[in-house]
Amino acid sequence: MELTVLGCSGGIGGVLARTTALLVDDDILIDCGTGVGDLPFEALCGIDHVFITHAHLDHIASLPLLIDSVGELRTTPLIVHALPETIRILHSHIFNWLVWPDFSAIPDRNHPFMRFQPLKVGETTRLGARAVTALPAQHTVPMAAFCLDSGEGQLVFSGDTAYCPELIAAINAQPALRHLIIETAFADEQQGLALASRHLCPSMLLEVLAELTGQPEVHVTHLKPGVDDRIMAQIEAGDSPLKPRRLLQGQVLNF
Repeated sequence: MELTVLGCSGGIGGVLARTTALLVDDDILIDCGTGVGDLPFEALCGIDHVFITHAHLDHIASLPLLIDSVGELRTTPLIVHALPETIRILHSHIFNWLVWPDFSAIPDRNHPFMRFQPLKVGETTRLGARAVTALPAQHTVPMAAFCLDSGEGQLVFSGDTAYCPELIAAINAQPALRHLIIETAFADEQQGLALASRHLCPSMLLEVLAELTGQPEVHVTHLKPGVDDRIMAQIEAGDSPLKPRRLLQGQVLNF
């Protein structure tokens, strides 16, 4: 499997600050932030599945526009995989005919442009030889991390999360983990804000990494613009044996 980073910033401001969106091969999106808008139209038409970690705007901003752009050209619905609670939020607050049309009922409910597929933590969705498994995470809204499995290697994406023992255990349970993409949104001096908003700061990330039993490549995502260099300096000062590196927009990971 090949993962291309379309966006990995914790905010906006400049061409290299697109919010979270990860393209897997050419037909799967993990989250649907502003980075999706940089894809050519032909590439948008090739996306068949979108896995949503949670309903916060920076992770779903491009989803309504994506469906509006390609829905009429598709022969099958775009499938949006998410926790039932996340689907309820999207239906109530986005696809509600007020903010945006309900594309799960357009042109009619028997032939929609978009179909929601509920998933549970621990549940695996198989797409040919590939597998996507929802993992536990902790955030201010219902949240799922994801493990992507090619059959030869695995990648875990934390999504937005606080320190979560269940997620650490799930990461350690992956026998062929090659990559871990994990958030660190705030600097250590903002730890109170990180705790209140259920994000990580460098000291908490280092606690997580110290509990990992494997040796994946660690990629740090969701850094807030303006403090991103300070966050990475604090992580590097922690001298973790895993040597976490900043995830970069446009970066490609294979596993």
